[in-house]
Amino acid sequence: MTARRMDVARLAGTSPAVVSYVLNGGPRPVSAQTRAKVLAAVEQLGYRPNGIARSLRMSRTMTLGLVIPDNANPYFAELARAIEEESFAEGYTLLIGNAAENDERQTAYVRTFLARQVDGLFIVPAHGPAGFLGDLERSRTPWICLDRQVPGAAAPGVLVDNRGGAYAATRHLLAHGRRRIACVGGPRDLMPAADRVDGWRAALAEDGIAMPAVHTGFGRRGGYGAARELLAGPDRPDAVFVASDEQAVGVLRAIAEAGLRCPDDIAVASFDGIPGAAYTTPALTTMAQPFAMLAAAAVAHLLSPPAGPTDVLPVTLVKRGSCGCPDPPGGDPISEEAAA
Repeated sequence: MTARRMDVARLAGTSPAVVSYVLNGGPRPVSAQTRAKVLAAVEQLGYRPNGIARSLRMSRTMTLGLVIPDNANPYFAELARAIEEESFAEGYTLLIGNAAENDERQTAYVRTFLARQVDGLFIVPAHGPAGFLGDLERSRTPWICLDRQVPGAAAPGVLVDNRGGAYAATRHLLAHGRRRIACVGGPRDLMPAADRVDGWRAALAEDGIAMPAVHTGFGRRGGYGAARELLAGPDRPDAVFVASDEQAVGVLRAIAEAGLRCPDDIAVASFDGIPGAAYTTPALTTMAQPFAMLAAAAVAHLLSPPAGPTDVLPVTLVKRGSCGCPDPPGGDPISEEAAA
């Protein structure tokens, strides 16, 4: 027979109301001794509260939703992990939807999460249209943007300093004596990608340098193809700033296939700070995003309405072998701390 709240109260020697206060965290205080008795009775009887009934009473489901563009991309996987951990620490279950860079699928997930009455939504918008905006505007569910903003949306966001990070990475390559620093950028019309290319270009402009940028998707194949194009040109670069670590993996492959060495012939610096960046050969110098800080800021925005303005968090330069700095052993603790 399934245990009931009345059974827990009888075994603990208290009232059903007190059991409710213990399990729901109020609204009235309960002594430590009584609380211990109630929890012991819950454990002994295997009592499990009715989550649906509790949600109706509290007008909360204790669930949050996250929609990401591509769950195969290690950057989004790392971001989702950080948000799940922060949500769990706050007592919430996180539901995750993979838009697969498709607006119809992205909108379907948003509608599904709204129908499930999640208490809030995190959205990393897919590249392209944002068909879900109308649904969110009609809903009273709080939501925020992560990684990038949606044009025309009033929701706050949690972003990183993409332009400043790209500028710093490029200046670091210049400090190594590199002058022909090309760029492998992301999609032209995607905000983080455009900001990173702007930062790269601004850093070169300070020294009166102009070099080409090749725009491609945020993936290894795109980075590989873009690097092959740059290496085949008449003015081969002596360094490349790459808009993401995933693209940089492809860039390193293209450099090796061309019979060149990194960093001796071509230095590389990238952006994101995913854990895998420490395990390439050489390890990638990268602007590490603060995943734990991003998650904490995002959850705080969502759970403490009204949400404040958009947060722009700093990124950290992690120096490794691909730029010409000493190459540490794989999995170096510096990279893990910077990405935490």
